[in-house]
Amino acid sequence: MWLTQAGNCAEQASRLPSVQIYSVFSMALSLQDIQAAATRIGAAVIKTRFEQSQTLSQILGADLWLKFENLQFTSSFKERGALNKLLQLSDTEKQAGVIAMSAGNHAKAVAYHARRLGIPATIVMPRNTPIVKVEDTRNFDARVILEGKSLDESARFAHELAAEEGLVFVHPYDDEQIMAGAGTVALEMLAVNPNLEVIVVPIGGGGLISGVATAAKALNPDIRIVGVEVAGYPSTKNRLAGIEAHCGGSTIAEGIAVKEPGESNLEIIGRLVDEILIVEDEAIEDAIDLLMQIEKTVAEGAGAAALAAVMTNADLFAGKETGVLLCGANIDSRILASVLLRKLVREGRIVRYLIKISDSPGTLADITELIGDLGGNILEVEHQRMFSRVPIKDADLYVTVETRDAAQSEEILERLRAAGYVTELMS
Repeated sequence: MWLTQAGNCAEQASRLPSVQIYSVFSMALSLQDIQAAATRIGAAVIKTRFEQSQTLSQILGADLWLKFENLQFTSSFKERGALNKLLQLSDTEKQAGVIAMSAGNHAKAVAYHARRLGIPATIVMPRNTPIVKVEDTRNFDARVILEGKSLDESARFAHELAAEEGLVFVHPYDDEQIMAGAGTVALEMLAVNPNLEVIVVPIGGGGLISGVATAAKALNPDIRIVGVEVAGYPSTKNRLAGIEAHCGGSTIAEGIAVKEPGESNLEIIGRLVDEILIVEDEAIEDAIDLLMQIEKTVAEGAGAAALAAVMTNADLFAGKETGVLLCGANIDSRILASVLLRKLVREGRIVRYLIKISDSPGTLADITELIGDLGGNILEVEHQRMFSRVPIKDADLYVTVETRDAAQSEEILERLRAAGYVTELMS
């Protein structure tokens, strides 16, 4: 397994020696397990589209195929593993009920299929879980308990409650039946395009990539499996490299913000995954925006991580038939709106000018006319007198403007200056 430069958990970690460390045991997950899971879950899980993206292929210089797992009923691949697990419970276990800990997608998947099968479900979620994911889970009639500041704390509570109430704990990734269900994604991808040379998969706890790698490598030993982690949480990459480093912090890819991979997942990844790439949050934001603009599809941060890895490492995928997993779409609408607007700001299509003006009649009208004549669309205007060091009869005017591109923004800036206004383009 070749590991690229490690992420930013801690600078000193990169100086530690590279050591392969795997679990002392090897799970017996096989292609046959995954094929059996595909038969078992059947039509209860959507066989999502797997299609070539002509536009993205042209932009990025690779033959890109997108697996739209964001189009599952609960908007993520997690349904596959959850259903495979629930269908193999004994009648006694089904009657007792199940419990899971999750920040969102696994919670929805377990709750949805448990309700379908008449199994009582309890979901433990961190207290800071986005309200949309909490409500979505409750809408599937699950008992939702908000406990703990992190997934680790939620997991401890869930295990304690499982023991206390006799519930079956459904792990989100460190479980052979969960991995087998997730691996059915690869069966569908290779059935559509058996010539795939690379599959790019986000890594959180490792359940998805474990299943995908097991199935894909069994069907085609030469296929490359590339994992993707977000910069603040390169936990799998660090473990495999023998790096001890703290992972944490805020990220848009909370679905893969996992501090410790599953032990069984780690063993499979160490054997079968060829490379792990690290992506920054900004690259993930760009990928979310590109999927909206080109494919007209919504992806959450974790769901867009694989495309972000291709975008930022285009040379590794140049000319190769590459499968990209869009693993989920459960993104808060406010976050999505911010991502799209921030992208416009980075492209210079929404800009903010600071203009020094005399606070006199007609000045604002003159400025708006200058901007309008050049095709700028004014979104927001703010006068500032109290919190600026200007003469009492002057004011700072902040004008937010939508433009075609950065060139038009500069043209407006020069026109305002030419008209005698001291103007600054705010970064």
